[in-house]
Amino acid sequence: MILHCTYEELTALGATASRIVSAAEGNARLSAPPEALADVASLQPRLHGDLSIATLEDQRAVERAIEYVLEELRDRMNEFILTQHVGSEDSVNAYFDYAHVYSLRDRVRGVGREMVAMIELMTGAPPTLETSRSVTFTDD
Repeated sequence: MILHCTYEELTALGATASRIVSAAEGNARLSAPPEALADVASLQPRLHGDLSIATLEDQRAVERAIEYVLEELRDRMNEFILTQHVGSEDSVNAYFDYAHVYSLRDRVRGVGREMVAMIELMTGAPPTLETSRSVTFTDD
């Protein structure tokens, strides 16, 4: 399944993912769970265009990564607002980065809901760990 992404969404997501991965590699103190860091690191090389999401498991990993990136963007935006001014250039740019990723997260969640519904329709049961890995969705 193809998730269409705008240039602005990919730029905000990619820049923040790079900061997160660099901070983790540099042994900076991050409060992120290891799974979230792994999800962000695995998403980072995919941020060159629209995202192909083949399984519900993949969708969930992408959503976890975006959730963590969104937390970082919200913290960054709040920091700029408090240390500079609500209308400062950094604050406004941070808001737009946050808003772009927030919008993308909503679409990622929608893809997840569609995948869950399709798995339930095909199997007659809610998704299991096995079906979240084995049921694939093509990019058609």
